[in-house]
Amino acid sequence: MADLVQEEQKVLGIDETESEGNNNKRLHLEGQGEKDMQGNPIHRSSSRPQLDVSKAQIQSNVEDKYPTILLPNQSDDLSHLALDIGGSLIKLVYFSRHEGQSDDDKRKKSLKERLGLSNGNRRSFPILGGRLHFVKFETRKINECLDFIHSKQLHRGLESRYPDAAANENAIIKATGGGAYKYTDLFKERLGVSLDKEDEMNCLVSGANFLLKAIRHEAFTHMEGKKEFVQIDHNDLFPYLLVNVGSGVSMIKVDGDGKFERVSGTNVGGGTYWGLGRLLTKCKSFDELLELSQKGDNRAIDMLVGDIYGGLDYSKIGLSASTIASSFGKTVSEKKELENYRPEDISLSLLRMISYNIGQIAYLNALRFRLKRIFFGGFFIRGHAYTMDTLSFAVQYWSNGDAQAMFLRHEGFLGALGAFMSYEEHGLDDLMVHQLVERFPMGAPYTGGKIHGPPLGDLNEKISWMEKFLQMGTEITAPVPMTPAAGTTGLGGFEVPLSKGSALRSDASALNVGVLHLVPTLEVFPLLADPKLYEPNTIDLADPSELEYWLTILSEHLPDLVDTAVASEGGTDDAKRRGDAFARAFSAHLARLMEEPSAYGKLGLANLLEMREECLREFQFVDAYRSIKQRENEASLAVLPDLFVELDGMDEETRLLTLIEGVLAANIFDWGSRACVDLYHKGTIIEIYRMSRNKMRRPWRVDDFDVFKERLLGSGSKKKPPHRRALLFVDNSGADIVLGMLPLARELLRRGTEVVLVANSLPALNDVTAMELPDIVAEAAKHCDILRRAAEAGGLLVDAMINTDSSKENSTSVPLMVVENGCGSPCIDLRQVSSELAAAAKDADLIILEGMGRSLHTNLYAEFKCDALKLAMVKNQRLAEKLIKGNIYDCICKYQPSS
Repeated sequence: MADLVQEEQKVLGIDETESEGNNNKRLHLEGQGEKDMQGNPIHRSSSRPQLDVSKAQIQSNVEDKYPTILLPNQSDDLSHLALDIGGSLIKLVYFSRHEGQSDDDKRKKSLKERLGLSNGNRRSFPILGGRLHFVKFETRKINECLDFIHSKQLHRGLESRYPDAAANENAIIKATGGGAYKYTDLFKERLGVSLDKEDEMNCLVSGANFLLKAIRHEAFTHMEGKKEFVQIDHNDLFPYLLVNVGSGVSMIKVDGDGKFERVSGTNVGGGTYWGLGRLLTKCKSFDELLELSQKGDNRAIDMLVGDIYGGLDYSKIGLSASTIASSFGKTVSEKKELENYRPEDISLSLLRMISYNIGQIAYLNALRFRLKRIFFGGFFIRGHAYTMDTLSFAVQYWSNGDAQAMFLRHEGFLGALGAFMSYEEHGLDDLMVHQLVERFPMGAPYTGGKIHGPPLGDLNEKISWMEKFLQMGTEITAPVPMTPAAGTTGLGGFEVPLSKGSALRSDASALNVGVLHLVPTLEVFPLLADPKLYEPNTIDLADPSELEYWLTILSEHLPDLVDTAVASEGGTDDAKRRGDAFARAFSAHLARLMEEPSAYGKLGLANLLEMREECLREFQFVDAYRSIKQRENEASLAVLPDLFVELDGMDEETRLLTLIEGVLAANIFDWGSRACVDLYHKGTIIEIYRMSRNKMRRPWRVDDFDVFKERLLGSGSKKKPPHRRALLFVDNSGADIVLGMLPLARELLRRGTEVVLVANSLPALNDVTAMELPDIVAEAAKHCDILRRAAEAGGLLVDAMINTDSSKENSTSVPLMVVENGCGSPCIDLRQVSSELAAAAKDADLIILEGMGRSLHTNLYAEFKCDALKLAMVKNQRLAEKLIKGNIYDCICKYQPSS
């Protein structure tokens, strides 16, 4: 069986090619004397290669209910599979490799030397990243699970290291749960592997600790159907109470990694609900019983306070009339038999009785040990909205609002993840949340709660199935991963219980969990004033009206984007087919978000825009605006020499104002804006630029130019020293970079300030990339000695460099450099930037954020340790009204001195 989802893309500069089985070539290097961050020797198990989970991160796309975890520092061949085999479900976590990018290019080497970057001293060979995938099967269909493992050769992790048969006979897979004992012979017979049993509770705690420390918004609350994601400070995580609700209930006090104890529990749990429910309602499955509860009315079964007091509250002791006085109490006084009660009412009464009791016992234990946080997990939860609501209500009620029940997005995989982590005992110490990225690739669409189709081997098969659904007249409503067989779940996916109607059941609020990508090269931007308080997104999509508006905007922009993407590939039949598939896939993402706004975790506008770019790359549109960018760059470079002559004839005060006006005017060129796309149809790039320049009349809507001018030029005879280094976060190709930001960079260089141009690692709309910038600079440098000398000093003009050392010695100019920002989106989250940007920032004392994506959609309210200038033209009327109480095409020049 081929990979369920094929991702032909690069994520943050890491090639996402997956190596499995015999394709794994790189061997683990023995005898390196590795040590942890405290200098202590790292213990390595002799039975398997070890997993390095330092700097792990979630990376998912709409395909997955359960996200994949990215392991950037993993570089060994390893046992990339672990299992949690329960009575009802088998949860499987497996690892896939990422090959690192080559650093052969001279510019990169020069930049690394100048910024003092290296591959780190932990290893003497290239670092590889990887992904953690989450898969689920029904235990009664264990043979399908075995077929899946065999087809992907997940049990062959040692063959590249020990090719002899004897070594393979000793191969082991980490496993937990009762089935690890029950099915050990079956795994040996079918796969030739032994199951290495890990303690169930230890795995549970290990998995929870990993997720709570590694995933930014892993935890969430759930009250009255509304989810709110919670950011847990991993330095303030412990102690907490972990309540695992399976057949029975275990309550575990967790004090740290490997430090926990079971402090309480109850025999009234999920098994009680399912057992009594089965006897009383004749339901055939646990999910059917849960589904019944959402249609129930427990007032027909339960005795309420109002039933005792004539419909009134018992206010003296604080009990409302709707409070349950006795579960099933009303049946005592009524002369009815079981068949006279609705199964739906029985199911809901049972659910509330058991959930309320679990919630009360959990809170009392938290009170007993003075624990601030209570996390619930286990088979009983199942992402079921009513279950989470009843547990939340119980904790809130008994604590008088002082405590909250919290849940985990990956809660069903805690045991399997913990077993997976047991391959490496020491990796969690350096785990960094900013190095996990979650992405949601598109899998098989589902309708009516059923998953259709066989596993998808490649992109062509994925598109074929989508076309087949369309031909059948079936709307693609939401994406999930493909499954090995109907009725089970595939890569990172989940099984949706059948509904009575043709639509997905209303409580299927189970969160989509994607693929977790571990990216070792990501860091927190060091110039943020307070990373803990930093929130990148300016627009809160938790507001339903905002979410609906932006989903509509993205949907309306889709036809133009598809046309552009198809044209970028020559308009071939294959490109048209992929374009249609992309449109359907991204529409499915939008439909899923409209149905369940929290489906993919906590999303801001930046996340939505990045999801669109990831979806384009998934259908192999690597750079949809390539030809447009090239054409606009050429047109702008043709008039650049005249602009330089014009600027050089001005005094410095007039020149600085003209430069800022030029940046704002050139920022109009944005293919992500509907209004700007319409302008493209009415004139050439130069005509639009001149029109925009002519409208640059102060005061702007946000106008701090005079304050910025005083800092840069001083006032009167009081001159101020130049900034040491400026980071210029650039936006669009064409006039924006060539006629706007490059002339501003030139002015800073003229004043003796080092300049670092910060651009996207991957294409997004018509944004310029770090790979494209050196060629643009080289062309501009032909007409400007300032740019030429600075580019040579910064290693951008590689052909003019005899060698890096002599270039450094002979250059009297401050350098002009280019770095990648670490992302492929029109926006930027400064909690996750490239290591080279983080290194460049350490000596910077000026940041210039340009464009709507980087200074308006994100970072408008961000505060920094150094001076910051935010420049943008607002190209959306709603944003203009909401953020600056202005109109479309109003400008922002926001200067913030260092905090």
